[in-house]
Amino acid sequence: QVQLVESGGGLVQPGGSLRLSCAASGSIFSIAAMGWYRQAPGKQLELVAVITSGGSTNYADSVKGRFTVSRDNAKNTVYLQMNSLKPEDTAVYYCNADLKQYSSSDLGRHWGQGTQVTISS
Repeated sequence: QVQLVESGGGLVQPGGSLRLSCAASGSIFSIAAMGWYRQAPGKQLELVAVITSGGSTNYADSVKGRFTVSRDNAKNTVYLQMNSLKPEDTAVYYCNADLKQYSSSDLGRHWGQGTQVTISS
């Protein structure tokens, strides 16, 4: 069984910063891409950032230049550094990981439980 546990959400003023973390644990053989999505109230889930096992990254246009995704492969952990935060960044942030378990050769996507990020003065 695989678990993804997020941390680091909270309330911050506009212009502030937050760092989210997501650690994957369990019977993991290998992890390909890891990423962050978010869902604001009344809106669809949207991609925020993704990073491959080789370190290639991709960002939503709305966060380019403000957010940075990184990962520690030894710790099976992905991070999202969020700077210059805006009220429109308010959402529940979810991490995911495309990974293979020891019990299967298939690549499966696993999700964290989500962490609330609120940007407000």
